[in-house]
Amino acid sequence: MSLYRDEGVVLRTQKLGEADRIVTLLTRENGRIRAAAKGVRRTTSRFGARLEPFMQVDVQLATGRTLDVVTQVETLSPYGTRICADYGRYTAGSAILETAERLSAEEREPALQHYLLLVGALRALVGGEHDPALVLDAYLLRGLAIAGFAPSFTDCARCSADGPHRLFSVQAGGMVCPACRPAGTVAPSIDTVALLSALLTGDWEIADASGSRARREASGITAAFLQWHLERGLRSLPLVERVYRERNVIDDEQVIQA
Repeated sequence: MSLYRDEGVVLRTQKLGEADRIVTLLTRENGRIRAAAKGVRRTTSRFGARLEPFMQVDVQLATGRTLDVVTQVETLSPYGTRICADYGRYTAGSAILETAERLSAEEREPALQHYLLLVGALRALVGGEHDPALVLDAYLLRGLAIAGFAPSFTDCARCSADGPHRLFSVQAGGMVCPACRPAGTVAPSIDTVALLSALLTGDWEIADASGSRARREASGITAAFLQWHLERGLRSLPLVERVYRERNVIDDEQVIQA
């Protein structure tokens, strides 16, 4: 039985037997892996709390026939502690973890860019410098770009005609000119297109200054674009949308009272 070591982020856990768990991690060197963690559900477990979603760990594993086995775990960054303490961060983080697993569909394929992007997103959530929903949308757009589905927010996604253009098509892959307009296009506002472009390129000065309407519209476009390429939606995304609605109601009430 050979041993190997890697660092990774815990994406998901599943119960296995009476005291064990199957842990899904996105690792730096080995991509997505599933491993059995023996006895972690017992109260006497030495590293059960380290193998929870959002945790960045240094893990040693033993190669097994069907599942590798976790033998040692050290915490690198306890992102889960801060993320789980805030509902907005938690819902955004859950959607990020689910997307990370879906975008790394094949096990043990190299996924260094995905891993670094995931760690950066979790660090941004914990830092609290940006709205969690903006961090989520930025992660979704950049993750799709790494997977080969980068949207175009300037030139036409079909004929490459110089932009800016006013129409967005999910199936075409971004903004389209009138001559290439397929069915089902939408016409987002200029502010929304600017926000989407800023999230994709990491221009947080523009993203943080965006208004609530542009954020709602950008979030809807991002979710539709993600669903088109994943061929189904995320289970956790509706919870993020609910947080959006609740915050917008509060903001509107504050404006009215002012």
